[in-house]
Parts: sequence; structure tokens; C-alpha cells
Amino acid sequence: MMGTAGSRVLFDRMRKISQKELETEVVRSLPNLWRFAMSLSGTSDSADDLAQNTCLRALERRHQVHDVNGVKRWLMTICRSIWYNELRSRAVRKTQSLDAAGGMDLPADVLPPETNIFVREVLSEVMKLPEAQRSVVVLVLVEEYSYREAAEILDVPIGTIMSRLSSARGKLGKSMSVDGETDQREVKQ
Repeated sequence: MMGTAGSRVLFDRMRKISQKELETEVVRSLPNLWRFAMSLSGTSDSADDLAQNTCLRALERRHQVHDVNGVKRWLMTICRSIWYNELRSRAVRKTQSLDAAGGMDLPADVLPPETNIFVREVLSEVMKLPEAQRSVVVLVLVEEYSYREAAEILDVPIGTIMSRLSSARGKLGKSMSVDGETDQREVKQ
């Protein structure tokens, strides 16, 4: 049996983050969480629902959080879990399959118009990737997680992350070049 001092130390370790700190970090992580949810679901409406469900689950399970620095990664893991549970439920119910992805909305005032057009084109191509590659691209290239962190979030080996990212880069490179080939005029000059 644990004495009063022992249970107090255990309780202090369990309460490293307050509800207010958690709520603040969840709000701060919402744009990142939404982008990841979009990479999984493929539509903005589904991403909204997925992000909302993730936040609700996180607040319900706030006792699991021990460090404010790990909240964003914890949210991504919850999001992935909810998404896969939803996919399993759909399969069991034999409902519709995953729709082709729609475009991500970008805040109009963040990027200059020319850059905004290019970013939309790139995001459109990213959203055409298979879900497994999309989620890796968003986690590693957009959210800037390390391969190890992305592997933990997606619960796959690091080699799988590297392989999916390599495949995604290859597909994006082909789709973003002229007719799937590099422009020979640029090579000759």
C-alpha cells in the first residue's frame, strides 16, 4: 500500500497540466489539428467534425495529459484513432466509401495572390494522394513533425513513414511537372 506522501507524489505527477492550460493548448493547436483531419478525411465538412470530436475526446480524457508540450501530438493521435474507428464503422454498415478529396480553404489574407494560387494547386494534388500518403505529407511537410513523431502518431514504423513520403514526393513531382515530365526547354538552357 502506498502512504499519503507516495499518493501525493503520484497525484502531483498526474496533475502537471491544468484544465485551463489544456484548453489553451487545444485552441492553439486547432489549425494544425484541422489540417491533419483534412488530410485524413478529404473534405472540409468531415475535417470540421473530426477536429471537433477530437477536441471533445481530449477534454473528456484530460487526465491522460501530463505535459503541455505533448498536447498537439496527443491530439493528432486521438484524431487518427477517431478517424480509423469511423472508417471501421462505415465498413461494418456498408455505407459510402471515402470521397475524392476537396480543396483545403486558405485564409485569403495570409498569402499573396500568386502564392495562394500555387499553394491551392499543390494542395489539390496532395489531396489526390491516397489517405496514408496524404496524412504523412501533412504531418511531416506541413506540420513539421519528425519521422519518429509521425510514426508514433500514425502508429506505424519509421520506415513506413519514409516510404510513404518518398512515394508521395514522387507522385507530386510527376503531377506538378509539365505533363508528368520535366520541361525540356529548362533543361537545355
